[in-house]
Amino acid sequence: MTSGSVAGRAGAVLLGLLLVGAVPKAPLVQLDSQVVLERYFAELNIVEQPKAVIFQYSISQSGPNNIEQTHRVYRSGATQRDETLAVDGVALKPPSIRISKYHDRYTIQTLAPRPGLYTFLFLRAHRVANHLEYTYSALPLAPLGGFAVTSFTIDGSSYLPSALGFRSVNGATSGAGTVAYAKAGHYWMPLLATVTARIAGKPARERIAWSQYRFPSAMPQSTFH
Repeated sequence: MTSGSVAGRAGAVLLGLLLVGAVPKAPLVQLDSQVVLERYFAELNIVEQPKAVIFQYSISQSGPNNIEQTHRVYRSGATQRDETLAVDGVALKPPSIRISKYHDRYTIQTLAPRPGLYTFLFLRAHRVANHLEYTYSALPLAPLGGFAVTSFTIDGSSYLPSALGFRSVNGATSGAGTVAYAKAGHYWMPLLATVTARIAGKPARERIAWSQYRFPSAMPQSTFH
């Protein structure tokens, strides 16, 4: 074998590697927007919420109050143990612990728009990896109080929302933002929330990022003492 043939084969291998990314993706079939909505409604009725969950979240806020914190949360039903691990980049040893009971406001069951409360208008479909996502606007059929979803994107593989856009008014505070969701374990959980607001006329921003989800079958009662 000559050096020329070896170089030719090496060149062919390199060209083959470079051309892998040039292979066109298989086309995806776009479903009728009403069919997607019907699947979304069905999935929303059966999606499960974990009975017990452990996770971390970081929160940063700028505006009238500047906040930078990291927390670890143990939650069973409505009971929650919230450990503040760090404030402004400084670790707390031991962590500050708060035990409380309240409904989780960020669950997909709580925030996702439902038929009977909203009317929906299909806006567009776009490809994400190997599936399509479908975006709709949401218009409340009646005043919903201080919070309303304005748009949402349905993941075309799970038919659950991957993102919700919202607006909110609470006294002198008003703002708009998004909450992103994705699969964690067997559940559909929040990943990132961002909001831009005005508090008594002054601008403010907030970002919450969730991570390190774990789903134990149960937690000992001592967790919440």
